[in-house]
Amino acid sequence: MHDLQVFDIYRVIQVVLTPVFLLTAVSGLINVLITRLARATDRRRVLEENLPEYLDARRDEALRELRLINNRVVLTLWSVALAVLAGLFVCLDIGIAFAGAYFTLDLSRPVALLFVCAVLAITGCLVLFLREITIAAMSAHQTLKPQARRWRMNPMAQAKYASERTTSSAPSLAESPRSDQARVTPSAK
Repeated sequence: MHDLQVFDIYRVIQVVLTPVFLLTAVSGLINVLITRLARATDRRRVLEENLPEYLDARRDEALRELRLINNRVVLTLWSVALAVLAGLFVCLDIGIAFAGAYFTLDLSRPVALLFVCAVLAITGCLVLFLREITIAAMSAHQTLKPQARRWRMNPMAQAKYASERTTSSAPSLAESPRSDQARVTPSAK
């Protein structure tokens, strides 16, 4: 009987390789989503810091962009939640498969159900991710010429921007009030 149980465990190891690969894909997807979330959050910080310096038209544009970024952040958070849920389903699926082999129980239905739940969660995650990417791509037209738009700032902001440019030979992306690639580091206060 013991040899049969060892054979069942070896068979389960072979069967759970597919969910393990799925778990690897989910972890990669979570990594991409968290990176996009960080970039959107950084962009939001830059806009919020520079918002008082903008004139009316530019201020309205910045507020519109902040609303779009907020929508993107919400979609990304839900997408991350579904990806994590899918990962949990896969882990439970693997655990139940091993428990069934170890205790010689027929747990094929719960294993199948958990795998279907994992696939549905990943599908929802990808649909939300696609929506977030679509919003980001549709709003990209705002940032094609950030250099031309900086002159819409009020005179005090223009002077500040000009003085920053003269003090440093190459301004960083975080200094530009219209940079979508801005990486902001927390400033010490």
